Amino acid sequence: MKDGFFTVAVSTPHLKVADVVHNRDRVLELMHEAKERKAKLLVLPELTLTCYTASDLFFHDVLLEASLDALRYLRDSSRGSDLITVVGLPYRDCDTLYNTAAVIQDGRVLALIPKTHLPSYSEFYETRWFTPAPAHVRHITLLGEDVPFGSHIIIRSKSHPLFRLGVEICEDLWAPDSPSLSHALNGATVIANLSASDELIGKEEYRRDLVRIHSGKITAGYIYADTSSGESSTDMVFTAHNLIAEDGSVLAESYMREDEVLVTDLDLQKINHERVRKNTFKSVNDPSYEFVDVSFDDVNVELVRTFSAHPFVPDGDAEIKKRAEKIILLQALGLKKRLEHTNAKSAVIGLSGGLDSTLALLVTVRAFDMLSRPRSGIIAVTMPCFGTTKRTRSNAELLATALGVSFREVNITKSVEQHFRDIGQDRFCYDVTFENGQARERTQVLMDIANKTSGMVIGTGDLSELALGWATYNGDHMSMYAVNASVPKTLVRYLVRYFADENLSGSGRVLYDILDTPVSPELLPATSDGTISQITEDLVGPYELHDFFLYYFVRHSFSAKKIKRLSLSAFAGVYDEETIDKWLMTFIRRFFSQQFKRSCLPDGPKVGTITLSPRSDWRMPSDAVSSLWQDI
Repeated sequence: MKDGFFTVAVSTPHLKVADVVHNRDRVLELMHEAKERKAKLLVLPELTLTCYTASDLFFHDVLLEASLDALRYLRDSSRGSDLITVVGLPYRDCDTLYNTAAVIQDGRVLALIPKTHLPSYSEFYETRWFTPAPAHVRHITLLGEDVPFGSHIIIRSKSHPLFRLGVEICEDLWAPDSPSLSHALNGATVIANLSASDELIGKEEYRRDLVRIHSGKITAGYIYADTSSGESSTDMVFTAHNLIAEDGSVLAESYMREDEVLVTDLDLQKINHERVRKNTFKSVNDPSYEFVDVSFDDVNVELVRTFSAHPFVPDGDAEIKKRAEKIILLQALGLKKRLEHTNAKSAVIGLSGGLDSTLALLVTVRAFDMLSRPRSGIIAVTMPCFGTTKRTRSNAELLATALGVSFREVNITKSVEQHFRDIGQDRFCYDVTFENGQARERTQVLMDIANKTSGMVIGTGDLSELALGWATYNGDHMSMYAVNASVPKTLVRYLVRYFADENLSGSGRVLYDILDTPVSPELLPATSDGTISQITEDLVGPYELHDFFLYYFVRHSFSAKKIKRLSLSAFAGVYDEETIDKWLMTFIRRFFSQQFKRSCLPDGPKVGTITLSPRSDWRMPSDAVSSLWQDI
């Protein structure tokens, strides 16, 4: 189970009501396919061997005995395989019938787990046939074996300790006291649900949301197997809606696709990390639980699951628009409150013609509109110096004009040259002093204009720059309110594009040109033809890589080796291994060495799950050593 990945599968065989042999044979075929596809767990629907809609046939010995014969056949057929299969069947214990899930592996029935919550409302009437799970686990003799019987059973692996399986059945999920809540608190990281959920208008969406949200609530992997259209249509219709979710996200889904094995990888390491991180997830040690140990072949999981190259950016145009509006609203609400509280009369922004300052201006415009203040109270300042190009200077003015904000130009060239003379800096020595001197002069200008206009300086730096320390300490690193502090560079680009597409106040044309302009601090002299000479991504690496590294390093605390593995998958055909290695090491080195800049950040609104604010999500000593994280 390399890097915590565990391959799981769910499938719905095309079933026939009470045709146990047919159903058994279909299950066996799916077991073979799941094994061939390297899955270690296969979850099948509720009452797989008989069908859920067998009704009063459940009282017949012939059906119950055929089900046990089918289970014996599947158990024996599993010999020599480490695939765990969870299959449903009715089971009679003495004089009581139960709706159960049998867990089988390598010629053994590991456990028989009965359903806890039996629905008898609307179209359901299970209590006519079945009895709820007993309060305590007991052992029964099943097919000649001693088998634990009860709901409080967890299947675990000592060789792969992150894998711990709990089982519940259909209504158990829909009930307010789902058994999986207890399973998770007692260590289960994976929940299998064998279901026969009929289809109704709107139920598909509700079911998907229920599985997704529940997996997040219990911080677990959740595998939901729905039953077949082959069920009786006397009163209900079934559509084989199968789902695999992980900690609040749906990883894989199929609908009306029977006799097909849906496979993906659960990241059990991530689940474990989330449980450790959340102090409200409090594990218990309920003595009523029984643990069954299993073993797996040691295999290097070849990832089936795919990873987005841009984890901060939602998929699909509609979702991007929805997310963009929400992010800009959160940024603007934070700024609105700060303007009100400080009674600031103006907002001062250094407008460079680049992406970050553009987004900061758009946010500030939204905040002023919410306050019903004239946009003229926003002062956009361009401060050309040695590296400023005509293109960025022009775009800054065009954007300010389109948005109706006040615009000023303060040429800082003479001020910087005087400063260089004062400190003995060679005007033509293009070192870090040459660059930072300009950045600090610009910040001083902005701060003093804010003082003169009873205003506040709006920070423009983004989350990616904070992660890399790509900011001049007490230069662009500092402001009075940093609206972009939790927005990574890849998301900044999408937000600006959203406003370009919306053509806010007629600014679309200039916003598109800003999007096409290379990211640059413009601190080194332009080329002879007046174009930008200093391209940020040539110096620190592609921001899409750094944002990917940032997401998995901070959000999930992954090792560099695991981040590299995911990067090679997400950016296959885009970046080769050598390139990823180079920039991953750059990220690790800079992230650790530049923490001192993050330890004194100005306030700014948190809009996503990741922020590097020292007051909220990220606390790290400025002198931590990175050597442990450099093993790739």
